[in-house]
Amino acid sequence: MKPVRVVLADDEPLLRDAVAELIGRHPGLALVGQAADAGKAIELVLDVRPEVALVDVKMPGGGGPHVARELQRRSPATRVVALSAYADRGTVLEMIKAGAVGYVVKGAPWEELVETILGCARGESRISGEVTADLLAELTAHLEQDEREVAEHRQTVERIERVLRAGVRVVFQPIVSLEDGSVLGLEALSRFPDDFPGPPTWFAAADSVGLRQELELHAARQALSSLASLEPSALLFLNVSPDTLAAWPPLPLRPRDARRVVVELTEHIRIDDYERLAAILAPVRDGGARVAVDDVGAGFANFQHILHVAPDFIKLDRSLTERIDSDRTRRALARALISFAAELDATILAEGIETRAELETLRALGVRYGQGYYIARPGDLPVALRSLP
Repeated sequence: MKPVRVVLADDEPLLRDAVAELIGRHPGLALVGQAADAGKAIELVLDVRPEVALVDVKMPGGGGPHVARELQRRSPATRVVALSAYADRGTVLEMIKAGAVGYVVKGAPWEELVETILGCARGESRISGEVTADLLAELTAHLEQDEREVAEHRQTVERIERVLRAGVRVVFQPIVSLEDGSVLGLEALSRFPDDFPGPPTWFAAADSVGLRQELELHAARQALSSLASLEPSALLFLNVSPDTLAAWPPLPLRPRDARRVVVELTEHIRIDDYERLAAILAPVRDGGARVAVDDVGAGFANFQHILHVAPDFIKLDRSLTERIDSDRTRRALARALISFAAELDATILAEGIETRAELETLRALGVRYGQGYYIARPGDLPVALRSLP
């Protein structure tokens, strides 16, 4: 029988020499090349096409995992055997995932190294006994984690689908003039069962299983169906992500109804491509809907939204309106935003107003409209309107 041809790749010269000598002693093995880094190892294997590549896990050029991945793709007939120090046993799974079929610990008995090379050349898989117990424990942990993740994914999908079948409850919070209390519009807010703590967690869970757009569209449809129950001049504010806006409108809207809709972009919506967002918003605006940037003052991202979107409304976040009556830093930032909004011809709205002092301070600063528990709590439509002072 022809000897099994082996390429040895390791960046330690003394180890290479020792392993080369051992391979040279065995009549069933033939060392056909040596390399000291991952790149040269790949080139050598592609040149000589050995049956086995004995590869150090940690060496320059990407290490054993890089070699194993490349050889699995470019020289699949070459069987990769990983060679590592015992301290590197945590890389066993990484090497196996990359395509290695054997794993030998440096310093293992000579017979084990030979049997591993010969066995892998015959198509077997061989793992050094010194790491088998660790590998089994790690594989078991990975499998258990995978099972938990699959179960959690399935439960989340079931929860979202159950809500979609039953319908999202929509409540409304009035947005009023801080001068005379007249209603500018209402913000539609989704309410869910107690499976997850709060609407943001529900939408994040839906996003994790690919159902965010479906859940948002469902909530938007239910909110938009309330337009007929509002005063003809009242606006309806909806929180909608850019991907959902791409499917706008979720319901057929008459032009006069479309002009009463304001879509809100929030700090919590990640936007990486403002050109794409502009393309998505163009038909929304052409249809008559207006745009608000929500949570302004809570972080940097919504200032980016303002600069790129040129919104019709700018909503000051609760973190800015809270204690604004006693905090001159908040008042200074509010003044700057009010001046900025005037330059953009945008209307400022204040969220989270919870005291009379906050309301009076915002009104004195020039904020025209606001919402919050002091004015009215969210509720079903008739309740929301009746709760106005």
